[in-house]
Amino acid sequence: MRHAARALPAAKLRRGRIGDLDALVELERAVFTTDILSRRSFRRFLTASSATLLVAEIAGQLAGYVLVLYPPRSKLARLYSIAVAPHFGRRGVGPLLLAAGEQAARRRGRRVMRLEVREHNRRAVARYKKTGYRLFGRHGTYYDDRADALRFDKPLVEEPRRLS
Repeated sequence: MRHAARALPAAKLRRGRIGDLDALVELERAVFTTDILSRRSFRRFLTASSATLLVAEIAGQLAGYVLVLYPPRSKLARLYSIAVAPHFGRRGVGPLLLAAGEQAARRRGRRVMRLEVREHNRRAVARYKKTGYRLFGRHGTYYDDRADALRFDKPLVEEPRRLS
């Protein structure tokens, strides 16, 4: 007789706190091999007025984070980093964080979200395209390991239709 796998509780979103530093650094090292955010960077982003760092928790464990930056004097927001703990992958945490990051940018009055993604990260590229991001350029040798980045953006507000 087979037993049904126990469903995990839904992810809960909240703002990141200084108390999350250890878990954020551990997650960053588990997910990325280059361009890793330092403890010092996380600390700065957690308290910066020019950033939103949201975390997802499942059963009291850090399941992922999204970091959105707000350049001064701009209507743009920048999705700077998003990560999901490997053992929480394929449970909808990534799309939940992405949507929450977009909502945070809207609340800050930003009209467009921009991001860079590794050219060969097919899953991420597919996710961004599926959720309305548009490829508009590339950066050669963008990452520490000299990999190229694709540049995407997405309008965060409905553009009014023009009457002819």
